[in-house]
Amino acid sequence: MLRRRTALKGTAALAATSLAAPALAQGDAARVLKYIPQADVTILDPMVTTAYPTRDHGHMVWDTLYGLDESMRPQPQLAEGHVVEDDGKRWVFTLRSGPTFHDGEPVRAKDAVASIRRWMTRDAHGQTLANRMAEIRALDDRRFEIRLNRPFGPMLDALGKPSSYPCFVMPERLAQTDSATAIPEVIGSGPYRLVPEERVVGSRIVYRRYDRYVPREGTPSMTAGPKRAHFERMEWHIITDAATSAAALQTGEIDWWSAVPNDLRPVLQRNRDVVVDVVDTSGLVASLRPNHLHPPFDDPAKRRALLPAINQADFMQSIMGPDRTLWRDGVGCFPVNSPMASDEGIGVLTGPRDTEAAKRALLAAGYRGETVVFLDPANIVNNFNLTQVAIDMMRKCGLTVEDATMDWGTLLQRRARKEPPGQGGWNALIALFAGIDFASPAGHLLLRANGDGAWFGWPNSPALEALRDEWFEAPTGEAQKAIGRKIQAQFWQDLPYWPVGQYFVSSAWRKSLTGVLKGMVLPLNVRRA
Repeated sequence: MLRRRTALKGTAALAATSLAAPALAQGDAARVLKYIPQADVTILDPMVTTAYPTRDHGHMVWDTLYGLDESMRPQPQLAEGHVVEDDGKRWVFTLRSGPTFHDGEPVRAKDAVASIRRWMTRDAHGQTLANRMAEIRALDDRRFEIRLNRPFGPMLDALGKPSSYPCFVMPERLAQTDSATAIPEVIGSGPYRLVPEERVVGSRIVYRRYDRYVPREGTPSMTAGPKRAHFERMEWHIITDAATSAAALQTGEIDWWSAVPNDLRPVLQRNRDVVVDVVDTSGLVASLRPNHLHPPFDDPAKRRALLPAINQADFMQSIMGPDRTLWRDGVGCFPVNSPMASDEGIGVLTGPRDTEAAKRALLAAGYRGETVVFLDPANIVNNFNLTQVAIDMMRKCGLTVEDATMDWGTLLQRRARKEPPGQGGWNALIALFAGIDFASPAGHLLLRANGDGAWFGWPNSPALEALRDEWFEAPTGEAQKAIGRKIQAQFWQDLPYWPVGQYFVSSAWRKSLTGVLKGMVLPLNVRRA
């Protein structure tokens, strides 16, 4: 049975609200922003996980060389600018004068070089850049160069990507940490600095304005332009009960709730002191990710066998209800309305659904009752509901499924394990990524099929990787779209994951807040009127 929220009713529900920190005096409230993130920031290093609370924390603390505006155009951020020479094979970047890290040290070219090197080992864009790179080195304190063996057109898009993984610039001593190991301390150059002594895991994370932050000139737009810290203090409160979060927002004890469950959206829309809106217009793409290392999903025939049983509408309605303006089905390996989206082969998901056909196909492919260990984060409502639909679907297809219930932090740790499921590993999980992350083959983490270098699940498809390389070499947008169709055709054969829909989540904040930017839900640049 799916977990559902009941609407708030009167003052009794509001009285149940309780926050981890005491109420502030009115004067203090003007200097403090209280925010509820999607989940706890269990990992502080944004190179170790793609979890969005960690990504958002990263944008508070660190900065990138370039940022993306609402039109997805890269703009200089920590960089002052760049020049391109040698037919695109030599890039020289110059840093802005003035930015410092939170320990007072200037941001230098050597910090950018070390940060790019670390980022390249994790990011899909970065891995491609690394394969084309001949050399990267600091020329002096403010300039560094990248020399390539062959041109890399999306250089600025890569260095400026806002998500999964952003190329945050860290001090050289921290950036030299192996990318599989978390950095020992959080030192950035962004508008806020972490207050580690006030962090309470599972309850609160606190930031203070970095008074020496040097914002860019210009107009804020998504992650581009100035990042202004209008509050002296920022508190992220981890409130896992949705009714409590909604009540706290309505009474003004919380200023901003990043992601509102769909069944509470109408409740908040009726409150004249609350604004409810979709900030991330790229939406979220829901994916069912199998582990390709262990039976039964190490076999592409068994992965393909499930296709007739997957009903994207069932998945979407479990979290967003019947209103189709809030979700999309008929979603392939690229999000609806993204440049690469197409109908290539989509009939495998849009034709008549047939669970019995899936059951027969599994048996014909050799399924012999192996247990599917499904990682289930019970404290994240959308992941939980999507997981329940997936487990029910798999069981109807004849699979033996173990519902491995855990909290979100434990899931983030366990999904990195490659051991067999019976030894602490896993077989399947739900993955949610912003549409912006999947808009092209360049940064699409779940489409990478380079074995040990791939995202958790570790698929291996030389055919998909070859098509991705071909996409990078395409001379025009139309040529890229044609290759995108080929990629989707191959995708249905190899199935690195099953797409289960795309949906649009509302964010909610007190009407007294102004300056909320479209594109990503980030508590930056906002002020209290």
